[in-house]
Amino acid sequence: MSFLGDLGSALFGAAYEYRILLAIAAIVAVVAMGLVGRRRGWLRSARSHPGRTAAILIPALALALPLGWYLGSPLILSTTVDEPAPIAVAPSQSASFAFPSASAGSDVPSPASSPETATDTTTAPASLRLTGAFHGSDDFDFGRGTARLIETSPGVYVVRLEDFAVRNGPDLHVYLSPSADGFDRGAIELGRLKADTGNQNYAVPAGALHEPGAAASVVIWCKQFGHLFATAPLTAV
Repeated sequence: MSFLGDLGSALFGAAYEYRILLAIAAIVAVVAMGLVGRRRGWLRSARSHPGRTAAILIPALALALPLGWYLGSPLILSTTVDEPAPIAVAPSQSASFAFPSASAGSDVPSPASSPETATDTTTAPASLRLTGAFHGSDDFDFGRGTARLIETSPGVYVVRLEDFAVRNGPDLHVYLSPSADGFDRGAIELGRLKADTGNQNYAVPAGALHEPGAAASVVIWCKQFGHLFATAPLTAV
């Protein structure tokens, strides 16, 4: 069953990756069939047998129209959200998550050694741990904006997308991936993408970041077709 699922994902992924070429090929095929049908008198035959024609066309349209809308509508539809930045609900302590070290020669202290001065448990700014810029998987599937991994209280994390925009698509979800290059089988799902543009927050499941290297990137991934839309490699601030 797993093999069939992987095979289906691979086929759907390939179909979605080459959807523009497939759409052009489908249009060419329809035009060619129309020309051939006109020369061979298929239109007259269809008019002579309306019941048989309806029995063929209705199921075909019932399949093609919803599928076409599902695949094509994200290209013309867009939504936006504007959620406020998260705030700390408790003074930040040393995190159990192993963050990447700062680059060599940098005089910026690592997050673990930064002094904690917040005392207000309701209005203190949350601690920014990792950040990165989005880029699309190809020229068509663009990605823009910033991904931030923020600690709102000891061991509690939120992924925030700021000034974010991505090519809209079907069934897009947000993941924390252990790979800086994009989606990985060990990626942590944070939920369905709320909108293709805007500022938005995603809670990280409790305990998900105890393993070192669990958050190397934030990924926008299409679950339905197994297709990568955008990646933001994360680095320590």
